[in-house]
Amino acid sequence: MNPAQGWPFWLRLISAALLGAIAAFGLAPFGIWPATVIALILLSPLFLTTETRTRAAWLGWAFATGYFAHALSWIVEPFLVDVQRHGWMAPFALTFMAGGLALFWGLAFWLVRRPDSDGVSQAVFLAISISLLEFARGYVLTGFPWAGLAQVWVNTQVAQLLSLFGPYGLGAVTLLATLPLGAALSRRDGYVVPSVLTVGTACFALIYAMSRPAVTDTDNVVRLIQPNAPQHQKWDPDYAPLFFARQLEFTASAPRPDLIVWPETSVPAWLGSAQPYLTAIADAAQGTPVFLGIQRGDGPRIYNSMIYLDEDGRQQGLYDKHHLAPFGEYVPFGDILAQFGIYGMAATTGNGFSSGPGAALMDAGKLGKALPLICYEAVFTQDVLSAPGRADFLLQITNDAWFGTRSGPYQHLAQAQMRAIEQGLPMIRSANTGVSAMIDPLGRVTAALPLGQAGFVDATLPSALAPTVYARLGDAPVFVALLALYALLSRNARRQQR
Repeated sequence: MNPAQGWPFWLRLISAALLGAIAAFGLAPFGIWPATVIALILLSPLFLTTETRTRAAWLGWAFATGYFAHALSWIVEPFLVDVQRHGWMAPFALTFMAGGLALFWGLAFWLVRRPDSDGVSQAVFLAISISLLEFARGYVLTGFPWAGLAQVWVNTQVAQLLSLFGPYGLGAVTLLATLPLGAALSRRDGYVVPSVLTVGTACFALIYAMSRPAVTDTDNVVRLIQPNAPQHQKWDPDYAPLFFARQLEFTASAPRPDLIVWPETSVPAWLGSAQPYLTAIADAAQGTPVFLGIQRGDGPRIYNSMIYLDEDGRQQGLYDKHHLAPFGEYVPFGDILAQFGIYGMAATTGNGFSSGPGAALMDAGKLGKALPLICYEAVFTQDVLSAPGRADFLLQITNDAWFGTRSGPYQHLAQAQMRAIEQGLPMIRSANTGVSAMIDPLGRVTAALPLGQAGFVDATLPSALAPTVYARLGDAPVFVALLALYALLSRNARRQQR
């Protein structure tokens, strides 16, 4: 018998929210994936006690709100950089973000709840429904796929399934391996098939991980620069020259690498007036090419950009960030909202930054082709999939000072690791305050600088693997399969009601 059957509804809602908060312990920096697995298993009995679709929706919303409130607690950090200007927004940001994202889960619960149906089949239906709504969360209104369930498997062998199914597919696998099992155990019957599914999934993941090809290294050494400039001091005229000088010192240090990477917006000048700074960087680099982040203007538009300086210090490449952070780098209807004192946190005008033309490859000399990703873009697998060709490595520059020193920077690193596994490509990651890292095509961090430490690290660039199944096919096969299963289960549910 389901132990939660006789509980009042308010107690079930609180229990769901607590389970959601516990599930978030699977994410970085904790990485306690069993917490996520157990929470999802225990979610099914609560779901099966709901008497109506409306109550099911509230229960799903409560679980997801608890999950996202814990997972995204770092989101208050950017509002505390300039407390007088943005501090009042912090509680609203977390509340509306967690509750808003949870609406996708609430809808998933509402769509599938049929109290007269078998518990295990209901749980399977729920897993499919949540998985489809997770696709929507990653794409609707520019998307926000942060804290997806697949992220809990980073640094485990299960994460290698990303190279087959991608993040949404691995999230679906996670749900299918937990929710039906929880439903079966709550009824104390019919648990053989769900148990076999769970154990079989685990065995398949382990066997597949062992079959992945070995990673070899190139002969190229990359220097990752980490100035550790706190956000409240980053643009302060009294401190900005010190941070720039620190980066020059790291750049000039011996021995000479094959490539140097500075983080996002690491030059304290706009590109149009930055020649003295670029000359100083080229002199410090002593013939080594440099990727660096800088802001630039083009008439009334401003861009968050990355440039490439070749061996002679000449600019040979330019990339403009195209996937901007809403309410961070731009505000919808920003010129109107600016009249009420509402600006994007990184914006310098009402509407903030403009989007670049899209994903592109940049020539990195003898290292090959780089796929540039600026900060937030590494969260979106679709931004990597939309590249115009196959890169030799992924290149992320970021200013994670916005994310504080708790969970945000570590979750951002975990998502960079996911992109490497999905594509079978190494990832070079330079972050202002950390964590700067070299990541191999299996998602393993081979060299890193700790969070909150100024310095540099010289790391050997791993070789790329062959394109993965996911790199070749993308999200379409998983989405179509989930949609087909949803249609089939929905039809069967309607037949049972007749």
